[in-house]
Amino acid sequence: MESEALARRVIAKLRGAGHQAYLVGGCVRDLLLGVKPKDFDIATDARPDRIMDLFPSSGRVGAHFGVVLVRDVFDQVEVATFRSDHDYLDGRHPEFVRFESDPKEDVLRRDFTINGLMLDTETDRVLDYVDGQGDLQRGIIRAIGDPNARFREDHLRLLRAVRFAARFGFEIEPATFEAMRRDHALIRAVAAERVREELVRILTEGGARRGFELLDASGMLDDLLPEVARMKGVEQPPQYHPEGDVWNHTLLLLEQLDHPTPTLALGALLHDVGKPDTFRIADRIRFDGHVEEGVRLAHSIMTRLRFSREEIEQVGALVENHMRFKDVHNMKESTLKRFLRLPDFEEHLELHRLDVMSSNKRLENYELAKRKLAEYSEKHLQPEPLVTGADLIGMGYQPGPQFSRILAMVEDAQLEGSIQTRGEAINLIRDTFPL
Repeated sequence: MESEALARRVIAKLRGAGHQAYLVGGCVRDLLLGVKPKDFDIATDARPDRIMDLFPSSGRVGAHFGVVLVRDVFDQVEVATFRSDHDYLDGRHPEFVRFESDPKEDVLRRDFTINGLMLDTETDRVLDYVDGQGDLQRGIIRAIGDPNARFREDHLRLLRAVRFAARFGFEIEPATFEAMRRDHALIRAVAAERVREELVRILTEGGARRGFELLDASGMLDDLLPEVARMKGVEQPPQYHPEGDVWNHTLLLLEQLDHPTPTLALGALLHDVGKPDTFRIADRIRFDGHVEEGVRLAHSIMTRLRFSREEIEQVGALVENHMRFKDVHNMKESTLKRFLRLPDFEEHLELHRLDVMSSNKRLENYELAKRKLAEYSEKHLQPEPLVTGADLIGMGYQPGPQFSRILAMVEDAQLEGSIQTRGEAINLIRDTFPL
């Protein structure tokens, strides 16, 4: 692991220069849990200028906060000077920091006890000033010190508590959770991009159902995703959805997610988001137009959270097409092939499987689509055009709306296998659209 090796070399050099230096935070937590850390952070009593002198190729990423990025050819680690933080006024950054020489002071300004551990890489001794190891063993997410103060300092910690509890299957300590419930509305002041990243991680790192149950219980679901919160209590026809209301159905989908892509996870979350606004009772409970309304709401939600255009389009496509699987047995071959060649169709297929397994568990349509997808080659799904617009002009047709109808007709016939050559395509056009 390149970053771990780099971190150990950096620590050794800092110590060789007479400084304290430890691994700190999430990497220590993950090492103790037997989980591979994603990155390695270092805390030291060396001041930023000193770190820069010792590592000339490094760069400051948070000079005001004493954070230096140390790089080698292949990797990088963050090295931060011990500090205490003071007077958070914007719900994210302290107004000023004081550099410290005592590692305990650095720990006491951190968020949760399980993230407040330091590791001496020379002796493998853990520095634990907040009983973080005990909370790891007990499976507890506990704020360091006063939970109200921790959440008011950095409002994103409200979401981070949910993410860690969901990811590790931990409980949130009662006083910490009570502070979350009391101050949940603070999350509304956090930048959309920061909220987006935490929500995606809740959905994709494991325990997504648990995460969204905690968002609901804390009040943050209404704050961040009121459209999703409205799913609660929206009944569904029991003959198709024996699992219950739209919210429970959605939770069952989230429960099945296994480190999915962000777009698949969001598709699972939002595929039925249009149902609350289209609920009506006729001969039975119906949701006429819920797909179209769902596409609109998914676009609105993801735009609000500053997702990329590509992600918005893919999730919109997942919502738009999730009901089409019920028709695959009756689709013309050309229609089925067009369906199967949707971009990232594997995500559509997996969303359908999750949807079915969270309701009636009937997988016939899933199995057919999966079998056909394996059967058809790319050439079958997306054959080279037999004619083009230029060919139509050469045949004497005038450019206009009719062109798209003619070309679609030819492609349909090609996908159905009723024509295979350019000559057959030209004859079909002349027979169907005589000049």
